Amino acid sequence: MIHPSAVIDADCKIAQGVTIGPFSVIGAGVTIGKGTSIASHVVIQGKTTIGEENNIFQFSSIGEIPQDKKYSGEETLLQIGDRNTIREYVTIHRGTVQDRGVTSIGNDNLLMAYTHVAHDSILKDHIIMSNGSSLAGHVVIDDYAILSGFTLVHQFCSIGAHSFTAMGTAVNRDVPPYLLVSGSPAVPRGINSEGLKRRGFDSEAVRLIKDAYKLLYHSGLKLGEAAGQIAELAGDSPQLAVMVDFLENSRRSIVR
Repeated sequence: MIHPSAVIDADCKIAQGVTIGPFSVIGAGVTIGKGTSIASHVVIQGKTTIGEENNIFQFSSIGEIPQDKKYSGEETLLQIGDRNTIREYVTIHRGTVQDRGVTSIGNDNLLMAYTHVAHDSILKDHIIMSNGSSLAGHVVIDDYAILSGFTLVHQFCSIGAHSFTAMGTAVNRDVPPYLLVSGSPAVPRGINSEGLKRRGFDSEAVRLIKDAYKLLYHSGLKLGEAAGQIAELAGDSPQLAVMVDFLENSRRSIVR
């Protein structure tokens, strides 16, 4: 299952059922879980842990040192979960000691061609990064978010669950859950209604999310006042609880 032209360091761990294509390079400290497929000309370096049944396409660079001038050779990590698809020319870098020291990618994500995940970023589950979208360092992307082609995300920004960025969006503030944003810089355009429908949100949940959106963007309230009213509106709604938690923990304020 390993092509004879692949270069495999003796100090790595490769599980049963892993496929490694021609001219790929697997460096010291790498761990690869069972059933993962690595195409030709892939480079995986550093303390990188890759889970099970991932599919990594040709010319990807996984686990390289961060593009951060403060980095001076410290041992930092990249952790990738299960069933992710990483397409051609994707680049994912390890963390830095100035942050958590770990870049992490969860499960069931699709990273399309030429996407970039910078140091210390966190991708959770079921995320789509479309072609050419890029994350600066320290970015957090929550479950089921979709970044359309050539979306750019500024460092330390967070993208909420079930949100959607349009093509060419430049994100320089946090994007709350369920929003649809576009533009440079990004501005809110409404809620991601189609995405919520596809994921089985019922009409009552969608109504509450629309009410929360109106409080944030059409009520004239200050952000703190709107967040307080959304917390009251949330009641026992798990969907609005996600938004309340996001607003309470926003690091860069939100798109408005």
